[in-house]
Amino acid sequence: MTMRADAGSGFRAAFGVAEFRVLWCASLASVVGDQLARLALSVLVFQRTGSPAWTALTYALTMLPGLLSGVLLTGLADRYPRRTVMVCSDLVRAALVAVMALPGTPLPLVAALLVLVQLAEPPFAAAQGALLPLVLGDRRYEAGQSIHLITHQVGLLLGFAGGGLVVAGLGTSGALAVDAVTFALSAALLRFGLRTRPASLTPPPSGRAADPWFTRVRAGAGLVWHDRRLRVLVALGCLAAFSVVPEGLAAPFSEHVGTGAAGVGVLLAADPVGMVVGTLLLRFVPSAARVRLLGVLAVGTSLPLVGYLASPGFGVAVALLALSGLFSAYQVTAGATFVRLVPDQHRGQALGFARTSLVAAQGLGVAGGGLVAQWSGSIAGSIAAAGAAGTVLALAAATSWSRVSAGVTTTDG
Repeated sequence: MTMRADAGSGFRAAFGVAEFRVLWCASLASVVGDQLARLALSVLVFQRTGSPAWTALTYALTMLPGLLSGVLLTGLADRYPRRTVMVCSDLVRAALVAVMALPGTPLPLVAALLVLVQLAEPPFAAAQGALLPLVLGDRRYEAGQSIHLITHQVGLLLGFAGGGLVVAGLGTSGALAVDAVTFALSAALLRFGLRTRPASLTPPPSGRAADPWFTRVRAGAGLVWHDRRLRVLVALGCLAAFSVVPEGLAAPFSEHVGTGAAGVGVLLAADPVGMVVGTLLLRFVPSAARVRLLGVLAVGTSLPLVGYLASPGFGVAVALLALSGLFSAYQVTAGATFVRLVPDQHRGQALGFARTSLVAAQGLGVAGGGLVAQWSGSIAGSIAAAGAAGTVLALAAATSWSRVSAGVTTTDG
């Protein structure tokens, strides 16, 4: 199936598609709920342990399980109707989070359930990412990608900035209950707001067994690995491993500079604010230039974090995070370019592999940053080291992209 060629290409044209509005509303609901739960768990663990390492590792726990699920389960987005995959993923997560929300649930059980919740996320994301270009068509697709990214970042902002108030008012169990409700709401919106579509992969002939899961996984990984453009795009995305380190260390850094729990939400919200602004600004840059600038913007994402070497106060730290987020808007164009380079029948598996790589990189980055902070005793120094390492690797990735990006374009939108 090919993407439609549409006359309109801006934000208004994307919102003119009813199914896109459904996807947008469902995404906003689940993102806000997720961030409420993530903030509650981070603050809770730091208050109980006082350990930057355990706090960062708990934050990483919300990311790392997707490594296994992303490799093994994202092919479901190609083998089964994508609406079905998304609805089932949401219902599973709603049920698991509802158990987490029960008062008195032991922390080890909450952690185990959290792992299961995160295992259900990559199939949902792969199905959503593969469905979006079919819903919007070619010209509206990048506009839709931009809207989704802005929505995600605004959801982060609302969840993080308002999370402290919600946790204070409802407690940890109440925040988790809100998260469960958002998953159930998302499932209902998707089930009744999207039309039925068949699976993108043709079922095997009668009497012939389907390819085993490892064959499908190998095919998805091979598709990315054998196309140097896709490999470099995945590498550019995985640089988020370094820019995400301040998120895992937000609670201990806020404590260090004297702003306590109230400052955690502001620190976590700074990057999303910058990313929203950067995404909007990039809309004024021609598509061919956006593609060429991917490497430069990736360097600009990590470089501001080096400023933590000066042990900044709270205000300067927030500004550095916002500047990093501003440049990180390159991920929109990188993602849209990746999708266009992959045929639809393999898009779910390829997107799942790419997203798994990104989530795994972020999880390892957060966990590594926490361990370095614990070992060195310096929160700001650990963030600065992540920024320096990310800058060096981004320069290498930018060089590679400049060599392979000739002829790669993205439709204006």
